[in-house]
Amino acid sequence: MRLLHISDLHLGRSLAEYDLKEDQEYILRQIISIAEEKKADAVLIAGDVYDRPVPSEWAVALFDRFLSGLSDRGFRIFVISGNHDSDERLNFGSSLLKARNVFISAKYEGKLQWESFMDSLGEVRIYLLPFVKASQVRHFFPDEKIETYEDAVRVVLARGGIDPSARNILVAHQFVTGSGGGVSLSGSESSAVRNVGLVEQISFSCFDAFDYTALGHIHSAQQVGRREVRYAGSPLKYSLSEERGEKSVTFAEIKGKGDVSIETIPLRPLRDLRHLKGKMKQLLSDEYVSDTDDYIYATLTDEELIDDAMGIFRRYYPRTVRIDYDNSHTREISDSVFSPAEEEKSFSALISEFYHEMYGCPISEEELREVLEVAREAGVSDETD
Repeated sequence: MRLLHISDLHLGRSLAEYDLKEDQEYILRQIISIAEEKKADAVLIAGDVYDRPVPSEWAVALFDRFLSGLSDRGFRIFVISGNHDSDERLNFGSSLLKARNVFISAKYEGKLQWESFMDSLGEVRIYLLPFVKASQVRHFFPDEKIETYEDAVRVVLARGGIDPSARNILVAHQFVTGSGGGVSLSGSESSAVRNVGLVEQISFSCFDAFDYTALGHIHSAQQVGRREVRYAGSPLKYSLSEERGEKSVTFAEIKGKGDVSIETIPLRPLRDLRHLKGKMKQLLSDEYVSDTDDYIYATLTDEELIDDAMGIFRRYYPRTVRIDYDNSHTREISDSVFSPAEEEKSFSALISEFYHEMYGCPISEEELREVLEVAREAGVSDETD
């Protein structure tokens, strides 16, 4: 069974005022070409299809074309929701789409969805676990002790009827850590993990029954704990923290039980995202300017502020996203200034605002209690100073 593993498409994303429609359409066409070239049997899409719960019209149309392009070429497609997706919207039409070998699991309803297929070596089972929270799973299993996200995932898998002797594949969207606890973070997920990661974190050992676990949520491609538990990463650079990374898709071939070969295949973006740092005169010199259609973050080291720096930069780099300064003045300010407004907010208020920004909905009282409990264990008070 040959699998192409992708995740975190974040369709509808923008960089400043620039939408990424052309860039995302370009990279999705490239992914289809890779699936054809590698003769994949299935494409696994491990969540965060859209960038927000209510996606734009063009984002929905783009995903429709992508699914149609894969289905028309005979690929089986497996899709789960991520924390950025709306369960209901992503799940729309899922029953009809099964007829075209598109299998969508956007909301956990008390039973782990799976599909069975045969290859030359026998049966392969593909299990779909959309993004779940402890409170969701507790609703279906009130007699189980479910206090953390890991508890929730372990209960879901334990009730999934999984035969560990079979060839099993899992598609999931969670924050999974290795034996040392660390994963390479980037983008908005980096902020999420730093703020509430203790509550969300799940050990890779949860997935011991699976020959390959296709993960989404972290934007950097990497293995977690063992080589068969992997994040595919996002197909494009979506933040400055991803500027130095190279994007890829993951190709996994499942042979006999426990016999898995894995390959990362580089992606070539329509436009790169680059960070330039130096004095403006140097950065805009004829010897320095290149690839002028890229998205540019510029950090100027000039001691004096430059009038209309953005306008000047966009004459050379029309897709300049942001300009900031790194000089003696800004370093002095960053060392001494702290926002009084933020200082006056309680920890629970800050967490509630952050949760709403990340997930597009208010944090529940139960989830807030879990966060505050972890915070208290770490010595963080919920009172303002």
